[in-house]
Amino acid sequence: MHATLPDGAEIAWYSEGSGEPVLLIMGLAYPAASWFRQTEVLSKEHRVITVDNRGAGDSAGAPGAPYTVELMTSDCLAVLDAAGVERAHVVGMSMGGLMAQELAISHPERVGSLCLIATHPGTADGVWPPEVFEFLAARQGMSPEQSREFSIPFNYAATTSRELIEQDWAVRLEGTAGPEGYAAQGGTAVWAGLSRLPQITAPTMVMYGTEDRLVHPGNGERIAGAIPGATLVPVEGANHVLTTDQPETVNQLLLGWFRDHPLTP
Repeated sequence: MHATLPDGAEIAWYSEGSGEPVLLIMGLAYPAASWFRQTEVLSKEHRVITVDNRGAGDSAGAPGAPYTVELMTSDCLAVLDAAGVERAHVVGMSMGGLMAQELAISHPERVGSLCLIATHPGTADGVWPPEVFEFLAARQGMSPEQSREFSIPFNYAATTSRELIEQDWAVRLEGTAGPEGYAAQGGTAVWAGLSRLPQITAPTMVMYGTEDRLVHPGNGERIAGAIPGATLVPVEGANHVLTTDQPETVNQLLLGWFRDHPLTP
């Protein structure tokens, strides 16, 4: 299914299960299918809606590059409209967390509850150890295969099996944004949300892996400190891709959060 935007972009979205709607927004260059460890479980109790962000998966080649967070948030709104959903539990991971924050700030009526996973409050206001910039610089010029291998210590916990990592790669490669889409989504780096986070009224859970080397745990602490009443949840034994490092923990945290914050009290 696709949602058509005023600029002609066709944004692909997917729906599975039934019940209270949950919108899952994935990170930089990753397709919607990368949520597969979550959709299988969450869809047993909820209608789970996922979206190929502009530039990735079946939304590749969309106009408007470089894509801003505001533009990609409008894509998420269009998907909710196309799905006939007025209000949803919104979950954003990494870059997807930026759109989730913007959605909760700019369109609070559409967000029944908010979960921010392994994300930050905007590049300028984030916590970035020097090793992150060194890592990103070192990847420049690498082949995709070299980059994947080099990225493992910044994405996955040392205890996560090679088998699970390669399962992720297989799904991601099928719908990756590719170099052009990756660069286009890089336009989200200019977004700044920290000063506006106190405006968020939706019940908010901020989740992060205690071993995250790509988006430092301090970012989660900074976000939770700025959102009134936010719940900060560290996930032990997890790096940046905590949805793979600790999928059972993440899934149970999400299900419990949705049960505790129903859309229709």
